[in-house]
Amino acid sequence: MVPKSREDESKEDEKDEEANRLLQPQSPASFSSLDDEEEVAFEAREKILIVDLESAEAVDSNTVPPFSWKKLWLFTGPGFLMSIAFLDPGNLEGDLQAGAIAGYSLLWLLMWATIMGLLIQLLSARVGVATGRNLAELCRDEYPNWAKLVLWFMAELALIGADIQEVIGSAIAIQILSHGVLPLWAGVLITASDCFVFLFIENYGVRKLEAAFAVLIGTMALSFAWMFGDAKPSGKELWMGLLLPRLSSKTIRQAVGVVGCVIMPHNVFLHSALVQSRNIDPNKKSQVQEALNYYSIESSVALSVSLMINLFVTTVFAKGFYGTNVADSIGLVNAGQYLQEKYGGGLFPILYIWGIGLLAAGQSSTITGTYAGQFIMGGFLNLRLKKWMRALITRSFAIIPTIVVAIIFNTSEASLDILNEWLNVLQSIQIPFALIPLLTLVAKEEVMGVFKIGPVLERAAWTVAALVMLINGYLLLDFVISEVNGLLFGFLVSASTTAYVAFLIYLLRHCGALPSDWLSLLSKRFAFIRN
Repeated sequence: MVPKSREDESKEDEKDEEANRLLQPQSPASFSSLDDEEEVAFEAREKILIVDLESAEAVDSNTVPPFSWKKLWLFTGPGFLMSIAFLDPGNLEGDLQAGAIAGYSLLWLLMWATIMGLLIQLLSARVGVATGRNLAELCRDEYPNWAKLVLWFMAELALIGADIQEVIGSAIAIQILSHGVLPLWAGVLITASDCFVFLFIENYGVRKLEAAFAVLIGTMALSFAWMFGDAKPSGKELWMGLLLPRLSSKTIRQAVGVVGCVIMPHNVFLHSALVQSRNIDPNKKSQVQEALNYYSIESSVALSVSLMINLFVTTVFAKGFYGTNVADSIGLVNAGQYLQEKYGGGLFPILYIWGIGLLAAGQSSTITGTYAGQFIMGGFLNLRLKKWMRALITRSFAIIPTIVVAIIFNTSEASLDILNEWLNVLQSIQIPFALIPLLTLVAKEEVMGVFKIGPVLERAAWTVAALVMLINGYLLLDFVISEVNGLLFGFLVSASTTAYVAFLIYLLRHCGALPSDWLSLLSKRFAFIRN
């Protein structure tokens, strides 16, 4: 027998190591990507490699590496895509109405609403990083088929409602920038093309898509900062509005709108998927903790930028229209014209500055809506469709009803305002169907392992969720009282409300938030109230 040389032994050792690596058990996320690459949020080739992550693991698998600006840059992106939902046309309309009607008095509420939104979004990111799966996928496994389908249907309804507002906002901006040449329906068709732009950019990688969103956010920041500079709002009033809580009976509706616009159901699902664009092994504790640390910083910075932009819009309209006769009549459609009449042309007409900012908000939010639609549909239904097909279907869900809406509601500004109120109500009633599953899963050890949230954070999250749901419940009740007329319509609303409350009770029972004896008690009380 010929003795083996050191070179031959070294080659055999390398082969053994490679064989052992290939035979290691894979995580569920790994299997899903191998079995059906089209079903995961991001394919392995799309994910961004985090530098020096493996070498840090080699030192100590339980030790989180020291802070690195380079790594923070690599993790930067998902939080800014998530923050777009805080800057969509619906939010901008809430900002301008709060400023025009309530002045500077609700700035503190805008700040605290953003902080509450940050908490919810960080929990969404936590679920995505710790499990390697998005919220829709986890709901598919957590709930029985009938409940899973109801949750999917509700998420799609919320997404369609948000998308109609965003597309209409873009169409209004296009109408402004074209000096009225292009009607609203033409703006809707132009906005529909963003689906193909999104697919084109996505083919060049996640970082290119994130860079495109950075440009849109920068455009919004520059446009609304320019408006802020032209209007010159009071710095003293701004700081008093932020630091001194004030609320009156005359501004309660605007206060409800400020809080209700912050947490968007589709955004909760979206963020849990976006964080998976980085190459993180959910089975390695140090990698997960490091990712959570960087995502917390990045999301906080992103929402600070969104808060600043929202403050610009609110204070500009507070300075120009608070206490005037037209304050109650300002909406997204006529806001640019009112700004033009108040502040004039200047170096660059403020009407077109508003139009550019509104267009950037509308375009960016419709693209993230398309993105969210892919994850929601793929996660809940486990459809075996290519990404471009999912994007096309998701875009069609929103564009077709939006074109109908643009043709029907293009007769007057008042009709569009009524439509916007209905869409706000539609999204408000969907919020529990995103928050309750999220808080259920993030507190379950069998799902999150060591990264499940503790009792203090869990209580804080449920408090925020309950507050948001109560505020949106008030908005719903106020709308129903003022708008629901007729016996048949009243009966339909009553029946729908009964089914809605019953499903909420089921979700709360499923997560253990309600003791078993509460179910019959709540059912009896609700039946008594209805009668």
